[in-house]
Amino acid sequence: KYARLHRGQHGTVQPFSDEDASIETLSHCSSFSDATSVADEGGEASEDAAQEDFQYKLKGFIDSTVDKSAKTRQGALDGLKTAMATRILYEFISERRMTITDSIERCLKKGKGDEQRAAASLACLLCIQLGSGIESEEVFKTLKPIFKNILADGSANIQARQAVATSLGLCTLVAEDDIWDVHATMECFENLFTRSYARADGTCPSINPQTSQLHTNALLSWALLLTICTANQLKDILRKHLSKLQRLLESDDVNMRIAAGETIALLFELARDMDPFEFDDWDDLCDKLNALATDCNKHRAKTDKRKQRSVFRDVLKAVEEGDFQSETIRFGTERMTIDSWVRKRTYDAFREFVGSGMNYHLQANEFIRDVFELGPPMLVDSATMKAMKISRFERHLHNSAAFKARTKARSKFRDKRVDVGEF
Repeated sequence: KYARLHRGQHGTVQPFSDEDASIETLSHCSSFSDATSVADEGGEASEDAAQEDFQYKLKGFIDSTVDKSAKTRQGALDGLKTAMATRILYEFISERRMTITDSIERCLKKGKGDEQRAAASLACLLCIQLGSGIESEEVFKTLKPIFKNILADGSANIQARQAVATSLGLCTLVAEDDIWDVHATMECFENLFTRSYARADGTCPSINPQTSQLHTNALLSWALLLTICTANQLKDILRKHLSKLQRLLESDDVNMRIAAGETIALLFELARDMDPFEFDDWDDLCDKLNALATDCNKHRAKTDKRKQRSVFRDVLKAVEEGDFQSETIRFGTERMTIDSWVRKRTYDAFREFVGSGMNYHLQANEFIRDVFELGPPMLVDSATMKAMKISRFERHLHNSAAFKARTKARSKFRDKRVDVGEF
């Protein structure tokens, strides 16, 4: 559990023109870092010009999300995604959040598969930029009903449903203001992944790979939301689901088996914090986990078996000994330890959206730093900055973030999120 804070930050871009709106977006955004390197060489005037150019290009992307051409809309959505994944743009985005939200809503409702996928991902990045507060809550209240409709619609594009299953989970974590609404969203995910449960006779339902991926994404989002459930809710979930989740270990899909194993490990970690915790099928579960950790089935691909064995060795240790194989993440002059299944699931969820920009967000995004209890962004001295080859603009970001902690009150347990039954 962690406090949710919402603070402001800002960032930069290059020129955008109507002609290049439909060109592959990554070519637009590959030189985002160039704007700051130019600013570093050219002084304050160049820095200001780079910021203006960057914002001009972002405005062009926003305008192009309503273009008649699907290719142009797709390029604009991808451009905004890349910008939000690689920069802190709170000030710019906060002023235009409802315009961006309207564009996302339109693309989700009227777009086709790829456009819907891009819009769903952009919604998550928008919430990450805004942080946990009234602004992201407003965005999510608009988009949540659309997400749930797409997720429940069996006739909707399967890739769009997969993307929505992932985005709905993280948006709920960041922006949902009522713990009972969190529980309702978890039930939407349960309605999907429980369809992959093995039958009572041990046979697996016949599910195509795309649908299996949808169920896997739903399970991972469900697991993410476990990390913010109250103790009373967790007790109920453990009673209902812990023994049944073992059925997913029989799945033919290696990704589903791994997601199920990691979710079981996460549940055991959370359960051990509650007293008393009893589980009747301990031996049976450990036998299944051990079989997957030493899987030698010839009909499975070697890479799948290697990946599966590695994960399930860790899952088995988690269930038997309460152990976790910790990992250290280094970013700038700092480091963070992933030392629990809760923290791993949270880190993986954010990284899925910001990708290679994760280290940058760990350094400069105050909301993400708060999630991982890293404190305010560090003020790094000029000699260290120079050694790290950080541009003048990035130094400005670090310094302004350290000195301007624009905090909106977000207590560790907001009133609406507290389970009254625990008092």
